[in-house]
Amino acid sequence: MQGNRKIALTLAGLALLVGMTGNARGEVPRGYYLGADLSYVNEMEDCGVVYRDHGKPADPFALLQARGANLVRVRLWNDAQWTRYSNLADVKKTIRRARQARMQVLLDFHYSDDWADGDKQIIPKAWAHLTDPEALAQALYDFTLRTLRELDRDGLMPELVQVGNETNGEILSTLERAKEPINWARNAKLLNAGIRAVRVAGAQSSIKPRVMLHIAQPENVEPWFAAAKAAGVTDFDLIGISYYRRWSTQDLDGLDAVIRRLRQNYRADVLVVEAAYPWTLENADRSPNLLESSSLIAGYPATPQGQRQYLIDLTQRTISSGGVGLVYWEPAWVSSKCKTRWGTGSGWDNATLFDHRGELLPGADYFGFPYVFATKDVRD
Repeated sequence: MQGNRKIALTLAGLALLVGMTGNARGEVPRGYYLGADLSYVNEMEDCGVVYRDHGKPADPFALLQARGANLVRVRLWNDAQWTRYSNLADVKKTIRRARQARMQVLLDFHYSDDWADGDKQIIPKAWAHLTDPEALAQALYDFTLRTLRELDRDGLMPELVQVGNETNGEILSTLERAKEPINWARNAKLLNAGIRAVRVAGAQSSIKPRVMLHIAQPENVEPWFAAAKAAGVTDFDLIGISYYRRWSTQDLDGLDAVIRRLRQNYRADVLVVEAAYPWTLENADRSPNLLESSSLIAGYPATPQGQRQYLIDLTQRTISSGGVGLVYWEPAWVSSKCKTRWGTGSGWDNATLFDHRGELLPGADYFGFPYVFATKDVRD
């Protein structure tokens, strides 16, 4: 495949410039992350889902770790009354399972009672009456610090923390204001309050979380971070990018170029913190699938092997461009008997890393594939 030949040539050039090394299966160099967002697992298991490896029931955390995963991402909503999941108790359960499987944790603060994403950042109901940016920043700071201190007391402090999820627009806003220009004086105050809370919590813990800021789709990343820097948002360790070809104007070469420029212009590491690819176009239930034929990339069919090759190539391209890895979203959100707001089952059942019977797919090979990594410390 032409794309694979191009990757090989790129790697050869990088090997001459900085020195590269392959990894043995399951051995990810320090500072690199090959992970999965497992926020849905507790709910899916309560809905009767059984995850399997060669037909035998298996714990998905241990299963993915055995394949080479070293990071679990987990989301946290403020006060989601519409669900029993992704609250602090559920997050604690997920982190305990990650720890038992010997994986690091990335905690994803949405700062909302519902999904916060590139299209909307809806303020939590408890803070909606706060119109003064100082008071709102204090509420965000207190919530972040209180959450992290409670996790730390329970021995569950995450190694990485996202201050917001896909914060393309102004955080703690409304659906009506979602398309309005960002008020950067207000936005910077709020983001810096969250960052400061992470730093304070880390100063009193044996684990000092690294801070990530996260933007959806590579074409939006550079303008956002340039504006954030101009507004005084500079104290972060990682730049997180969501990359879904269906919703992005950039092809794989475009993503590579963005990662390379970010590494040149910022000291922060760059992580593709959300990515996915369909392994089939069939739908296991009545809930419409979000990744359909329009999500496909030439050379990568919607088959188990097509998904596997895409994930391996995307991860190697990310690393070769200077990034520090890839996190899969949402590998365990398989079809179940439970209902969501979109219908019974899952809108992601064709883009998981488990088939419709719960069997682990070949796409999970991406975690432990023998990638070529830079020999120098990625944080130098």
